[in-house]
Amino acid sequence: QVQLVESGGGLVQPGGSLRLSCVVSGIRSSFYAMGWYRQAPGNKRELVALIQSGGTTTYADSVKGRFTISRDNAKNTVYLQMNSLKPEDTAVYYCRLPRGSYAYWGQGTQVTVSS
Repeated sequence: QVQLVESGGGLVQPGGSLRLSCVVSGIRSSFYAMGWYRQAPGNKRELVALIQSGGTTTYADSVKGRFTISRDNAKNTVYLQMNSLKPEDTAVYYCRLPRGSYAYWGQGTQVTVSS
């Protein structure tokens, strides 16, 4: 059974940092691209960052230069380092693992940026 479990969210002041983790079990994640997505209230879920199996990364324009996606294949874990956080980054953050025509999602972790 494939499971993705996110952690690391919380309340942070504008300009602060958080590191999100997504631990994968039931499958070797290193074979697959993985992504971080977010969804704010009333908004559609949007892509934040992608990392390919070979390590190539892609970012949404809104987070370029502030967020970094990485992976530790030995730990079957993907990270999202978020710096210079803004109130508009407030959302539930999800990790996603696409496999063929299906995609696995985690349960999400809340990130709130507020003073």
